Amino acid sequence: MRAGRKRDFARELRRRMTDAELRLWFHLRNRALMGCKFRRQHPIGPYVADFVCIERALVVEADGGQHAGSGPDLARTAYLHARGYRVLRFWNNAVLVRTETVLEQIHAALGRDRVGDD
Repeated sequence: MRAGRKRDFARELRRRMTDAELRLWFHLRNRALMGCKFRRQHPIGPYVADFVCIERALVVEADGGQHAGSGPDLARTAYLHARGYRVLRFWNNAVLVRTETVLEQIHAALGRDRVGDD
């Protein structure tokens, strides 16, 4: 996908965020978590990450049922790891029902330095 089309696709994803993504974004935006800046629906190579903190190399994904055992998700995670990103994946239901637990896990990951620390 060309860069311009990728950007437009990311913008469209921002407009169509799921309830879980909206809830997570409420807690991540405006440096609300540990003063870290998160971007939403941010292109990284051929992929668009749900949320990414560039300065801490952390990607946070909120996944629906279509992601269960997904081969493309494994390839995506491998791609991101190869570029130094840590990837946290949460089911949408967990984000909606156990928001505080999810935020605690993100908080803990932000305190780590590298992919190998997970």
